[in-house]
Amino acid sequence: MVTTTQKQRVLIVDDQKANLKILSDMLRPEVDIVLAQDGEQGFRKACELRPDLILLDVLMPGIDGFEVIRRLKHEAVTSAIPVIFITALNDVSHEEQGLLLGACDYINKPFHSVIVKARIQLHLQLSRQRMLLEQLAHLDPLTAIANRRKFEQVLLQEWRGAIRSQRPISLVMLDIDNFKLYNDQFGHAAGDRALQQVASTLSEQLKRPFDFIARYGGEEFVLVLPDTPAPAGQQLVQQCLQAVLELQIPHLPAGQVLSLSAGGISFKPGQHDVAEQALAAADQMLYQAKHQGKNRVLWTSSNQNGDC
Repeated sequence: MVTTTQKQRVLIVDDQKANLKILSDMLRPEVDIVLAQDGEQGFRKACELRPDLILLDVLMPGIDGFEVIRRLKHEAVTSAIPVIFITALNDVSHEEQGLLLGACDYINKPFHSVIVKARIQLHLQLSRQRMLLEQLAHLDPLTAIANRRKFEQVLLQEWRGAIRSQRPISLVMLDIDNFKLYNDQFGHAAGDRALQQVASTLSEQLKRPFDFIARYGGEEFVLVLPDTPAPAGQQLVQQCLQAVLELQIPHLPAGQVLSLSAGGISFKPGQHDVAEQALAAADQMLYQAKHQGKNRVLWTSSNQNGDC
């Protein structure tokens, strides 16, 4: 869902406590404030918390602001976060260097509250607009869940996370049974309503914040379940299938209701494993579930240790 009500977060990175206090007192009523007293700490907090805007001092002990922004722009999770440099330097070459490295603006010391607030509000508004556009670009317009483009991003991110943590990840493909027949009999408007009901019902079964669902295409859905071994994954998907049955959406032949088939895989990936191959294995399980009578889950576990 696209949301706009959440309070925005600003990370302030400055080695001078007085500057941190001035800026935080100035901004705190409108935004959530996170403080960092050096470049290393600022970089870590940016990666962990992913603020909407970063105010970054240029001159700091250890790594300076220029090195921090280089690192931020190199990391995928922080590369799009707008950075405003705060500096006492009145040097055109320094300002040019910062802008070339990707800074969106400069605020000079000593601070003038009206100017500081105006510039920060402008960049927070731009950040909010960009976030809304990104959300819309990753949203399936019919079902209001994530689309395939977003799924591909999440799959890559969670796959890499599973490699680092050496924890299992489960991937699931789900498909509405005999959906072409449903559309032919009841019409595409009814088919759209059924897709919306199924998507909403599946989403409700995912209780953990990092579990993920997307519409893969047509009447097909996909789940990404991090840190989930086979037994837990199978149990969740069985609940999904049962919840859809309980919707009691009439189907053919007479007396039948809309159902799902699902195929899943649990996998503890290594450095040389490819997410697309695991997804293909889940899709093969779905294919077999269809041919074995539909309204069922088939699962495979595959990893080098055999303990998923």
